Amino acid sequence: MISAIIGKKIGMTTIFDEKGLTVPVTLIEAGPVTVIQVRTLERDGYSAVQLGFGEKKLQRANKPELGHAKKAGTSPKRVLKELRVEADKVAGFSLGQVIKLADVGFAKGDFVDVIGTSIGKGMAGVMKRYHFHGYDAGHGTHEYKRHGGSIGTNTTPGRTLKGKKMPGHLGNARATVMSLKVADVRPDENLILIRGAVPGHDNSIVVVRVAKKKKAKKAPEKAA
Repeated sequence: MISAIIGKKIGMTTIFDEKGLTVPVTLIEAGPVTVIQVRTLERDGYSAVQLGFGEKKLQRANKPELGHAKKAGTSPKRVLKELRVEADKVAGFSLGQVIKLADVGFAKGDFVDVIGTSIGKGMAGVMKRYHFHGYDAGHGTHEYKRHGGSIGTNTTPGRTLKGKKMPGHLGNARATVMSLKVADVRPDENLILIRGAVPGHDNSIVVVRVAKKKKAKKAPEKAA
C-alpha cells in the first residue's frame, strides 16, 4: 500500500497520555482518498498514483475535471495529489479504489512527516522573516533598530548579491515538518492525532507520510 495519505487539518487540542500528562496534538482528518489515476513506468516513465480527497460540487467542476473523474468511475474531488509508488507495487492499485486511514498502517508511536502550506504573513522585515538580531538600541540610535544592515559590496562586484536576505513576503509556501510523533489513531473516525503543530491554518490540506529520517523504536523481544 501507499505510505502517505491526504488529509485536512482540523485544529489543535490536548489529550492525556498514559502518565496523566497533557499532550498538545493536532487533529487531522486523513482520508478516505480515491485513486483517480495510476501512472506506470512503461507508459509515463515513472510510477505513481493520483489520489483525490474531498467532494467537489458538480456545478463547480469543469468538463475536464468531470471527464477525468468519470474515467475512474467516481465524482470530482476537491483536491488531487500525486504520490510516488514503487514500480512493483503499482499493480496493486485500481481506478476508483478507496483507501482509508486504516489501509495506510499508521499506529500510535510512529513518526510521520507532515507537508502543508504555511500560513501567509504578508510583508515582513528581516527580524521576523530571518530572525536577525537587529541593531543595538543604545547610544543615540534612531530608526535603525530593526534594519537589516548594509546590502552592498565593494567596487568588485559593485552590486547586491543574489540571495541576500532582505524584507519581503513571508509564509504561504510549501512547508514540511519532519519526525512528528503519532499520539493516537482513530480509524473509525478517519482521525490521526499528531503531537505538536503542523503547517497551515485550520481546514487546510496536508499530506501525512511515513517519516523519512526517524523510525519508531521497536519493543525488545522477551526471552522465552
